[in-house]
Amino acid sequence: MDRKLIAIGGALSLAVLIAGTGIAIMAGRQGDQFAECGGGAVAGSAIGGPFELVNAAGQTVTDADIITGPTILYFGYTFCPDVCPLDNARNALAVDILEENGIDVTPVFISIDPDRDTPEVVGDYAYNFHDRMIGLTGSPEQVAAASRAYKTYYQKEADGDPEYYLVSHSTFSYLALPGYGVVDFFKREDSAEAVAERTACFAAAAGAS
Repeated sequence: MDRKLIAIGGALSLAVLIAGTGIAIMAGRQGDQFAECGGGAVAGSAIGGPFELVNAAGQTVTDADIITGPTILYFGYTFCPDVCPLDNARNALAVDILEENGIDVTPVFISIDPDRDTPEVVGDYAYNFHDRMIGLTGSPEQVAAASRAYKTYYQKEADGDPEYYLVSHSTFSYLALPGYGVVDFFKREDSAEAVAERTACFAAAAGAS
C-alpha cells in the first residue's frame, strides 16, 4: 500500500509539473519576437537558468559553456528502458534535419541519475545517439539544482533494486538560445520534423544559424 501511494503521489506531482510548465513558458506569448513560431515559450520565462554540471571528460561546465547556440536539452538517465532512448533519438534526428538546412543545433542529455551515471557513462550514451550530443551529469546536488532550474521532475523508485532501479521523470525537451534562455519546449508526441521546424523558426527569429 505504501508503495502504491508513493506511485500515485509521483504521478500527481508529474501532472502538476506538466500543467505548471505549460503555464510558465506560455505566459507572455503574445507580442514577442517569437510569436510566429508558435507552441513555445517567451524569452525570460521561469523555465531554465544557470547550472553547473560535469561533462564526459570530467570537466565542470556551466550553462554558458553549453548553450552557445541553439540547444535542445533533455533530462533522463542511461538505464531508462524506453522513454529516454526514443526521445533522444527523436532529438538527434531533428538536429540532423536542421543541419541539412544549414542550422547547427547542439543536443544535450542531462542525467538525473548521478548515482549510476558517471561522466564516462553519460558521454558514451550521448555519443551513441549523435556525435555532437553532449552528455552531462554531476553530484546529486548539482543535478538537483539543474532540475529545479528547468522545472523538471524525477523520483527514484521506492524500494527498488539498489543496482537496477528505475527513475520516474518528466520528458520535456527544451530549446534554449544564448541570450534568451528557454524559448520553446517539446512534448514526447512531437515528431522530429515538428521539432526541427519550430527550432528553425526560433533560430531565424533570433538571428542564429
